[in-house]
Amino acid sequence: MARALALLLGALALSGALAQAPKPLPIGAIAEQYVKLGLALGEHDPRYVDAYYGPPAWREEIRQAKWPLIDIGARAVRLLSALAEPGAEEARNDGLLRYEFLRRQLLALTTRVNQLQGTKRKFDDESRFLYGAVAPEVPEAQFEEARKELDRLLPGTGTLSERNEAYRAQFVIPAGRVQAVFEAAMAECRRRTLMHARLPAEEKLTVEFVQGKPWTAYQWYQGNFRSVIQVNTDIPMALGQALNLACHEGYPGHHVHSVLIEAHLVRARGWVEFTLFALHSPQALLAEGAAEYGIELAFPGEERVAFWREVLFPLAGFDPARAAEYHRGTSAYRLLRYASIQAARRYLDGLADRAATAAWLARYNLTPRAHAERSTRFFDAYRAYTINYDLGRDQVRRAVEARAGAEAPAERRWQAFLELLASPRLLTDEQR
Repeated sequence: MARALALLLGALALSGALAQAPKPLPIGAIAEQYVKLGLALGEHDPRYVDAYYGPPAWREEIRQAKWPLIDIGARAVRLLSALAEPGAEEARNDGLLRYEFLRRQLLALTTRVNQLQGTKRKFDDESRFLYGAVAPEVPEAQFEEARKELDRLLPGTGTLSERNEAYRAQFVIPAGRVQAVFEAAMAECRRRTLMHARLPAEEKLTVEFVQGKPWTAYQWYQGNFRSVIQVNTDIPMALGQALNLACHEGYPGHHVHSVLIEAHLVRARGWVEFTLFALHSPQALLAEGAAEYGIELAFPGEERVAFWREVLFPLAGFDPARAAEYHRGTSAYRLLRYASIQAARRYLDGLADRAATAAWLARYNLTPRAHAERSTRFFDAYRAYTINYDLGRDQVRRAVEARAGAEAPAERRWQAFLELLASPRLLTDEQR
């Protein structure tokens, strides 16, 4: 990543964008300008700003300024070159991590500007510049082995994909029971998280049930330790998915992450750059990875089965005796991890067209053909963003185990996880 930044700055210097080297700026001034650049980019790319709870006047200032993309890119490059190394005082208390955060976020911002101006990159180059990491190549033979294992586990006749859908359909929550199941799942996720995390007393999460959205669930952070999670009732929800979403979007996932950032970095330290969450940036790798890892941290193995059996299965109207069987079936899908990343890489690099990609997903992700074609539309819109779930989870797990130990007790792993969420650290390939 350091080499990538040097190459970018060198190219821009040759082009005249850095004809006059800017003087180093105080870190607080750079942070403010970074936020304003992010808001300005959000005026061109509606998906870019996922959350903002900084000064309202800054957003209005940027809306009035109407900076063109070329100006946003040039300003970002000047900020990158002005980002001098911190002094001894500034290097204390995670100061170096703060500098590194701003460097990487600004590099991703310039990359996104270039994308919107028409620059095309290979999938791995795009993920490296935007999210700071590259997903490993997974041999197709590994997915074939996963299919063999699932073939043994899934009963019935027909293709493996058809049998998979028939099995999953048995555990889709009836529409009239979705709210009760989801709210019970969220309550238990919160209870388990609060056994380990100290959150502000005013922390609050509101769940809304909506329709007509392209996603199953989404967390919107409002600032002041408040989130709204919207659940789309148009899309059928499997029982296991309800618990996963409650953890991922709420506790100890996105909501808790946002609350800890606001408490520890924005309010305690005044680091205003963290009032902006940029979707296409290294922030996303940590955020999505932590939300995914938080599921297994909050509900390890048999504890998940017990909660399903004792609470969620009865609420959904399912036979509790099938909870262990359902756990075995859903656990087997872990063998297909990275299948969607592999599909996106092939598709976006032009190695497979839409039809071939949908067929590949149907085979190796066991996705129904109609849903597989919808996935290719997600690849069109979000491109390399798809790495952030599987790769992010694995990187968060490695970071937690590096600090706590691979065989550490649950409490120590929780502590390491929460410390990570409350820090300015990014989980790029070079910084974990």
